[in-house]
Amino acid sequence: MIENRALCLSTLVVFLVLLVNGINGENPYRHYDWKVTYGYVYPMGVKQQVIMINGQFPGPQIDCVTNDNLIISVHNYLNEPFLISWNGLQQRRNSYQDGMPGTTCPIPPRRNFTYILQAKDQIGSFFYFPSIALHKASGGFGALRIYSRPRIPVPFPPPAGDFTVLAGDWYKKSHRQLTRMLERGRNIPMPDGLLINGRGWNGYTFTVEQGRTYRFRISNVGIATSINFRIAGHKLKLVEVEGTHTLQTNYASLDIHLGQSYSVLVTADQAPDDYYVVVSSRFTKPVLTTTAVLHYRNSWKKVSGPLPRGPTTQIGWSLNQAHSIRMNLSASGPRPNPQGSYHYGLIKLQRTIMLANSPAYINGQQRYAINSVSYLQADTPLKLADYFNIPGVYYPNSMPSYPTWGTPYLKTASLQTDYRTFVEIIFQNMEDSVQSYHIDGYAFFVVGMDGGQWTPRSRLSYNLRDAVTRSTVQVYPKAWTAVYMSLDNVGMWNIRSENWIRQYLGQQFYMRVYTPSRSLRDEYPIPKNALLCGRARGRHTRPL
Repeated sequence: MIENRALCLSTLVVFLVLLVNGINGENPYRHYDWKVTYGYVYPMGVKQQVIMINGQFPGPQIDCVTNDNLIISVHNYLNEPFLISWNGLQQRRNSYQDGMPGTTCPIPPRRNFTYILQAKDQIGSFFYFPSIALHKASGGFGALRIYSRPRIPVPFPPPAGDFTVLAGDWYKKSHRQLTRMLERGRNIPMPDGLLINGRGWNGYTFTVEQGRTYRFRISNVGIATSINFRIAGHKLKLVEVEGTHTLQTNYASLDIHLGQSYSVLVTADQAPDDYYVVVSSRFTKPVLTTTAVLHYRNSWKKVSGPLPRGPTTQIGWSLNQAHSIRMNLSASGPRPNPQGSYHYGLIKLQRTIMLANSPAYINGQQRYAINSVSYLQADTPLKLADYFNIPGVYYPNSMPSYPTWGTPYLKTASLQTDYRTFVEIIFQNMEDSVQSYHIDGYAFFVVGMDGGQWTPRSRLSYNLRDAVTRSTVQVYPKAWTAVYMSLDNVGMWNIRSENWIRQYLGQQFYMRVYTPSRSLRDEYPIPKNALLCGRARGRHTRPL
């Protein structure tokens, strides 16, 4: 019954999108039907319950082309609410579909919801993930790859193969056990290990042919630790970071922080053999390590020998590598014009926002805060409260624009910003751990990062020419990171720590990008099929 209702609903939704939402009907439609269930696997030698999509862990891969329309019907067969978000997909004019608790109601058990997405003016390597509770610690994530349109030049020859690497930390405890620990005020210990594409030590194999070049798209889908990626005896030529073509620099290994994605080219230019693909944790003691295998098709040997060494706790090494990652100014992005044609360094700043993270203890419980505000999850998505004009769900413009260094407190906070302003955001980290921040709905220019306290003089070190654009950025211990961003996407957008424990305990908030205009050119209307929960339950979305 649920499948039949979903099929009818999907058909109706596509029709509504064409008539009302204005998503471009001349671009292809890709339809997906996903069943979310529990399943059992042995990723670290122990039987564990994980979240599967269509029986797969990790979930199915989405392959699409710039401007494609994605119709994804998600059937929730879990015994708890479930929600999916799309890390890096900008949801142009459409934050209702973002899949975060502040924008979208969770899918109740035995119900389904159909997402209507568009890969509008985007290319690159991303992923999707479960966005409520600590579901991400049990799976439910998968790759999202957006290819360039056929007539748009790509700054490297077509690779012989295109591999996905979903790597990250993993716990033997279930997401429910981890959540109970947090709710009882207990600290979650270090992860039990690392996985590559849902497998443990030497559990996954990438097969290549000698002399050919392959693309590896690597995402850190963990919840707690940065990682380092390397392949024994092979160079990694960086070509893309979260939708931006980069200067093509060779690295022996790459640091990939929580929520980040990179694309590298690897040439199989070594003797026919099997080689270790290594992922290790960064800035942890002890260092966690796992491996996969790079297998030459004409190799008859099994992988053996010592693992290639990588960085462990060195901050300076990672900072220097981050400084070396630059935009390829002459390469085309999703459009034929060069990426460097947008001269962000010449635009006058209209607002500066500084965000400082800190641990917090509130009502005897461990929490985390930004500018002394520890986010309190609302019973109704903030975006729906806006649409239905429901008072008391959240507090507009209650997020301080600068650190207060005061006593931390709980609040369902939002930061009010104006459409079409050009802003500078400073992430200030005075703690001893690396932070990783994501901003939904946007890609921003990473103009600077360095140690110490940010001051206006820090702008003298900014890269105002070829800074890479991305949606997730790291902030090193006792350091700052600065980004420039044009607020050209109306909606309610989550700004969060990608450390999912800190995010769950309050290190996040929502940025409301506001315009008084009600034009469809600025924002799509609420979806006709939007789920309504909390104080929005019983209301009506809109007539056809």
